[in-house]
Amino acid sequence: MIKTKHTYLLAVLLFCSPVVTAADDLEIDGLLLDRSISRFGHQFYYEFSNYWRDLPSTAGFNIEIKETVIPKAGTKLTLIMNNQVVYATYLGRRLEPLDERVEQAVYTVIDAMARSNMKVSSPDMALNGW
Repeated sequence: MIKTKHTYLLAVLLFCSPVVTAADDLEIDGLLLDRSISRFGHQFYYEFSNYWRDLPSTAGFNIEIKETVIPKAGTKLTLIMNNQVVYATYLGRRLEPLDERVEQAVYTVIDAMARSNMKVSSPDMALNGW
């Protein structure tokens, strides 16, 4: 009998307590996924992520850095934004400066983000923007 009263009291307290959802507190801007496999790919990801953190309005954009090994030639790095390839570059087997390629990738992603926002905001425009 006492156990039943405790169960009813617990049920009433649970139904009367305010419900707090974690979704209201947590906001994720854009995701940056690292699928690189080599040292050069990881370095490219690290430098790109430094730029990505400083970009405003990245909410709704998911970037994936994917690296594919090309035998005897090096690797191919591909940046995929929301399931569309926006940038690709080839890295040789020897260490080369990545600064230029990272900056070019950042500018390409910024341009793709702007074009994507333009497509969403103006449905009457042609797909190519002209």
